[in-house]
Amino acid sequence: MSRFEPSAISWRFRHVWFRNLVTYRRIWRINFLVPLLEPGFYILAFGLGFSGLIDGVDYAGRRLAYTTFMAPALVATACMWNAFFETTYTSFVRMFYQKTFDGMLATPLSVEEIILAEIVWAASKAAAAVTVMLAVLIPLGYAGFPGALWCIPLAFLGGLAFAVVGMFFTGVIPSIDMFNLPIFLFLTPMFLFSGTFFPVSGVSKWAELLSLIFPLYHLVELTRWFCIGLTESNPLYNLAYLIVFTALFGWLALGAMKQRLIK
Repeated sequence: MSRFEPSAISWRFRHVWFRNLVTYRRIWRINFLVPLLEPGFYILAFGLGFSGLIDGVDYAGRRLAYTTFMAPALVATACMWNAFFETTYTSFVRMFYQKTFDGMLATPLSVEEIILAEIVWAASKAAAAVTVMLAVLIPLGYAGFPGALWCIPLAFLGGLAFAVVGMFFTGVIPSIDMFNLPIFLFLTPMFLFSGTFFPVSGVSKWAELLSLIFPLYHLVELTRWFCIGLTESNPLYNLAYLIVFTALFGWLALGAMKQRLIK
């Protein structure tokens, strides 16, 4: 049985990261349209649709406009979607259909270096998407300057968290069609119950406890802390959770992918 070996990792992984960057540069204009336009669409839709239904949201002892409450969560969820889909569908295509990983394994690169590069690349894309979103939200007044700039390194950490769990699923799921299961059973509940659209302090106790399990909740809370200076939890606890989650699933992801690639 193949096992993850930390000693097999070196700075050579940066060559795989750069290879992904060179490939991405051909299509970056189209890909950046989503983080550029998404916050405007959400704020316009929710601002117009809910402004007459919701007077405001009570959060961390303050009364906030709904769009002010929701906007930082858009940043966190963009980080989640970008990183997770990069290490699931995109990495699976490179591995299974394009045989890119097989070609890399014919070089001095180790499996660990290839997979680490995929994870770091996904986190880099998430941070880039968040940077674009902040360029929209800061002028609109939904993210405070300069504090919101801390969301960029936070997005890289959050991107790592969702990249490693996505890579873990890639290592254990037999076919690309089966990715519907983790999206439906993991990503969708997390998207709905992580304080993105409503404060978790106002829901049932079981739902509040469930939200604490999800990494997105901790990312959303930290993002709100940097964007609007408010949070309902301890930022140090949120940060520690993301670090531990990333380390745990990083280990599992590297082991699962090595087991899959080295038969």
